[in-house]
Amino acid sequence: MIKSIIARQREEIGRILNQRSVERENEKDVKKFVDKNIVKVITGIRRSGKSVLSLLLLKDMKFGYVNFDEKTLLMEKNPEKILSAVKEIYGDVKILLLDEIQNLDGWELWVNSLCRRDYNLIVTGSNARLLSKELATHLTGRYLEFEVFPFSFREYLRWKDFDLENMEYIEEKQGKLKHELRKYLLRGGFPELIVKELDESYLRTLFYAIIYKDVVERWNIRYPRRIEDLSRYLVANAPMLYTFTKLRKILNFRSTLTVENYTAYIKEAYLIFSLEQFSFKLKERLKAPRKCYAIDTGLINAISSKFIDELGRLIENAVFLELRRRGLIENRDIFYYRDSRGGEVDFLVKNGLKVRELIQVCYNLEDFSTRERELKSLVKASKELNCKNLSVITWDYSGEEEFKGKKIRFIPLWKWLLYKQNFI
Repeated sequence: MIKSIIARQREEIGRILNQRSVERENEKDVKKFVDKNIVKVITGIRRSGKSVLSLLLLKDMKFGYVNFDEKTLLMEKNPEKILSAVKEIYGDVKILLLDEIQNLDGWELWVNSLCRRDYNLIVTGSNARLLSKELATHLTGRYLEFEVFPFSFREYLRWKDFDLENMEYIEEKQGKLKHELRKYLLRGGFPELIVKELDESYLRTLFYAIIYKDVVERWNIRYPRRIEDLSRYLVANAPMLYTFTKLRKILNFRSTLTVENYTAYIKEAYLIFSLEQFSFKLKERLKAPRKCYAIDTGLINAISSKFIDELGRLIENAVFLELRRRGLIENRDIFYYRDSRGGEVDFLVKNGLKVRELIQVCYNLEDFSTRERELKSLVKASKELNCKNLSVITWDYSGEEEFKGKKIRFIPLWKWLLYKQNFI
């Protein structure tokens, strides 16, 4: 049975490698280490393209492949029998791609054993903490971790064969680009949805698959409906400020600790990220409300009970995700900020002990009161934090202005997403 599963999986990867693909933005980063005897760990939410990226990295090499999203394989208590079947199907390979490895009990001990026998390993997984915790314990200094997100806007346009030449000078092309950007924000970047041109029912099905497979089953949740309700609330309302106490009251949980634990499980499945309020005092950071962001703007739309025709929230979520794609880590490099009077700045980017940039996201700058509120908060934060690098990401307004003695740069979202070398 094991051998037949491995053989079937080999046929499946053959079909994948024969299909058109898009080069992922971190592909070159991983490729540098493909032939190095160090474990390459590729993590990310389900269906984000981890497996395809890994297969493309190895397509010109002799390797063996096992996808542990198969219950029959997981019933086998001796993983060496799986390795034996791989050798029978693929020959005497020393490169192994182990997909969704976290599903296998005791996987970390087996991977450690394979490392000692000089196997070159790429492993993928959809659980952030589980992988990091076990790898840190058993493979100290012998692994590198790479994150895969759903398609960025750049990757989305690459798939669409969109011509980006002379974008800054041709208004007609900018109009077409903003049309695609709106579609991208509303539909999101999950590769299969874009490649196969699926509708939002795909995202709803994926959402519930993640909840039940990567959360309920993994943590043996006794009341799955409760964690489903919490997941839907957090994703549908992202970006949003929250406290565990407030969530407990809104969703009628009995215990704040249960809400805290369930939220951690949802984060570990990569459905959401949690951003802390910046303060130089750790105690104040931990006491303040956190801000929730979803893994994909299309998922927000699909799970929300109403169609989001106001793009403001989706734009802010997209900016957060792009900051993460650029290698900035939440609650280390990125925070949100509230000044001494309660004015909020969407993103504070930190480098060591220095505040590097303050970023406000504002879809509609035409409303005078909104503009005044957003810019006042930015300027006040600038003074409190001694930061002169101030940016406002807009839908389509570009320029530089002085406001209350501070120079502020206005950047259209499409330009900020596409030309990262000019910005953070």
